[in-house]
Amino acid sequence: MPEPDSRGMTISDWLIDVALLLVVFRQLREERLTLRTVLLPLALITWAGTAYLHDIPTAGNDLVLIGAFAGTGVALGLAGGSITRVRYADGHIRVKATLGAAALWVVSMGFRLGFAVWSSHPSGGASVARFSADHDITGEQAWVAALVLMAFGEVVFRLGVIVVRGLRTRAHHQEPVPLSAFARTGAAKGAS
Repeated sequence: MPEPDSRGMTISDWLIDVALLLVVFRQLREERLTLRTVLLPLALITWAGTAYLHDIPTAGNDLVLIGAFAGTGVALGLAGGSITRVRYADGHIRVKATLGAAALWVVSMGFRLGFAVWSSHPSGGASVARFSADHDITGEQAWVAALVLMAFGEVVFRLGVIVVRGLRTRAHHQEPVPLSAFARTGAAKGAS
């Protein structure tokens, strides 16, 4: 892992945070829902996971902390995916992050980034250490896992909701195939 800068965050930490913010800001402009639309955020969080999520501590109240943060990420992802605009136009599913969806993402990213910067300073680090000791959280990796899994939950569930809504929207707007077409196809296969 790269050496941290004077504030405790590496250049790659800043780059991944900015890249994740840009993904959502890019979606403020309506675009087609494509494989790339789904894979880019998944690739970014996969990279973050491999860079930061070395293990998931299970001692003390680590799992409570991790579960609370991951659950918050899932809730934010469900909300963000639900309020993202999804429509069917010109034969394609189109998505556009509403201001509310973008605001949820910015607030959650801002929280994670702010926490990382704050906890890397002496006063923040001392506060986190005191809180951890008081609440039986065993160490730094519990906080890292909690923050990373919060981001995972948010990204995966936001994308999942958007994809499901897009597929439902497309199904609603497409002409249903009459059952007689299936019968003809089956009959033609049986005749050959």
